[in-house]
Amino acid sequence: MTVPACPKCQSEYTYHDGDLMICPECAHEWKEGEQVEQTATILDANGNALADGDTVSVIKDLKIKGSSSVVKVGTKVKNIRLLPDAADGHNIDCKITGIGAMKLKSEFVKKA
Repeated sequence: MTVPACPKCQSEYTYHDGDLMICPECAHEWKEGEQVEQTATILDANGNALADGDTVSVIKDLKIKGSSSVVKVGTKVKNIRLLPDAADGHNIDCKITGIGAMKLKSEFVKKA
């Protein structure tokens, strides 16, 4: 019997735990045969749909809270990760060269 891939992140490392299927990579739990709920689409400043792994460009200078550093206009951010359940509006998780890991709001980026 083959174990199905995770419907959320497509990981092949899923496993059974009682009557649930569990993905160790994204922590998604579901019952086998259950439909995955549709999540809201995250859009950039121009209205283009974003996806995990996309490359985006910053459209305005962004001050970094608690620092004197600034993310400059035109900075390219590669391999973004979307956070659809972000309550504070910072729905993109990324690493910016020279700055490090941070979260961005999708309204301040455009798809590259």
